[in-house]
Amino acid sequence: QVFDAGDYFGIMQIEEVDEEEEGDEEMEEELKKKPNPGSGPCFKVIVTNENGLQVSNPSSIFLVDHAWTYRVEHARQQLLRVPGLLHRMANLMGIDFHGEVPDEGSVEEVLQEMWKYNQTYQLSQGTAEEKVPVWYIMDEFGSRIQHSDQPSFAAAPLFYTPQQIAYSVLWPLRDLETGDEVTRDYAYGETDHLIRKCVLLPWVPAEVLDVSWFTPEPSEEHYQAILAENKEKLPLTVNPPVYDKGKVFKVFTDIQQVLHNLTHPRFVFTDKEEEADILYNFSHFKDFRKLSEERPEVMLNQFPCENLLTVKDCLASISRRAGGPEGPTWLPRTFNLQTELPQFISYFQQRDRRGEDNHWICKPWNLARSLDTHITNNLHNIIRLRESSPKVVCKYIENPVLFHREDVGMVKFDIRYVVLLRSVSPLRLYAYDVFWLRFSNRAFSLDDLDDYEKHFTVMNYAPGVALKQVHCEEFIPLFEKQYPEHPWTAVQVNIFKAFAELFQVASAKPAPLGICSYPSSRAIYAIDLMLKWDTSQDGVRTMQPQILEVNFNPDCDRACKYHPTFFNDVFSTLFLDETDGCHVTRIV
Repeated sequence: QVFDAGDYFGIMQIEEVDEEEEGDEEMEEELKKKPNPGSGPCFKVIVTNENGLQVSNPSSIFLVDHAWTYRVEHARQQLLRVPGLLHRMANLMGIDFHGEVPDEGSVEEVLQEMWKYNQTYQLSQGTAEEKVPVWYIMDEFGSRIQHSDQPSFAAAPLFYTPQQIAYSVLWPLRDLETGDEVTRDYAYGETDHLIRKCVLLPWVPAEVLDVSWFTPEPSEEHYQAILAENKEKLPLTVNPPVYDKGKVFKVFTDIQQVLHNLTHPRFVFTDKEEEADILYNFSHFKDFRKLSEERPEVMLNQFPCENLLTVKDCLASISRRAGGPEGPTWLPRTFNLQTELPQFISYFQQRDRRGEDNHWICKPWNLARSLDTHITNNLHNIIRLRESSPKVVCKYIENPVLFHREDVGMVKFDIRYVVLLRSVSPLRLYAYDVFWLRFSNRAFSLDDLDDYEKHFTVMNYAPGVALKQVHCEEFIPLFEKQYPEHPWTAVQVNIFKAFAELFQVASAKPAPLGICSYPSSRAIYAIDLMLKWDTSQDGVRTMQPQILEVNFNPDCDRACKYHPTFFNDVFSTLFLDETDGCHVTRIV
């Protein structure tokens, strides 16, 4: 509550040197390197107190207010609606804005420039929505503290619970005299020279075209580290369980949809885990070793190391086993921003040079429902997004196959298939015969990248948003009417081919480099995909499936509602090896 920063610091504006004037060359070089280049003036914060500042003095610690705290998806609306916000941000970022009413042009400029000014934190408790990272911009004082590789100060966010407010704490790293500059390290914690160069790109422009964008599959140590981090214990080798022909299996499950919909006479429920023949659990099972030692005949609905499919960075890694350096044709080009940032920037800058489309989508490694997922063609935005949580960046499909909705026009859609993995060795994979469709609510175009209803198809979690549902039996004739040269049977052949390749590469190496071939494991996964336009070698326009993600234990509510035999078919295929009369197609 005591605004005393003025007793210690001053904000100085640095004058530009006119091109015409024969200025000091060193000064001009310095100006070229200034951290916030742009049309706006350049500022520095310096120590003005005549006694300087001492590290040992307990009052050398300062709190900095946050001028704007927001989630990225709300930024545009807030700039348009919150009185005075656009004005303040434009001023702080050196953007010309003199109008009374917010205009789209100024808003767009702030949305582009804000990635040079914002920082991030996230709350460690609450719902998945509440844990989505928060971004904030420090006030005019905090935002004018420049970068240095040898900083004089450090800053960190502090959430002060009594007031429910976040501040930044600012403290000196060494004793300072009057006139010394206040700086902080914008790439704090990064020690690798190349990574620092990449992380600092928003403020210090550079090219990394000399870095190869080639991304080979990660090393064995990488997969061993993932196994250790997941605390998963691999099973011992056991013989496949053998059961009497007419055996009735006891099922232990905590999944309501199974309890309410599994009516097959060969399965009964038990609430005693220790007497179950089948464990069908919602949460991830970890100790396969113990199970394989004590109860090898017990079957379960999970495979050891299946996270190689269901976590986005792992999915991209194992997929590189098909299709060389660019990855397979059925997966959008993907980079892991934690481990492949220089390669990504090199690839981005080379595409930029060639004038190719550079729209990308950033996704957290393992959040569902499109949470904290952002589409952008702004390199600074992508570089900064990796600070909030581990992410992959995937090439955004700029030429998707669209579907005509009478009320809206040509919209994006995605398709969800449920696949049943009966075994890994030998590989036996089935697809459920019904697939599900999700549609965007607004006509597709490559703009308004933060317009959720234009670019995303997951509508069933957004309050007050219409959810368009079309059953696959209705969809196929409508699709074939819109695209007469592309019969659905031919499209589906390509989709199943992609699924087959994915599971072949996922099981091509022993665990933990591949899914573990535990004979008592079975699983169902939901695979979300889109179709994009491609051109074959002989110049023919084709529809190429693009796998977006693979989900463990998917929500089967719609499946059960419209297809009451869904879980009977799943259990019969996975646990009885009986597919006659089941709505499944064998893929491998």
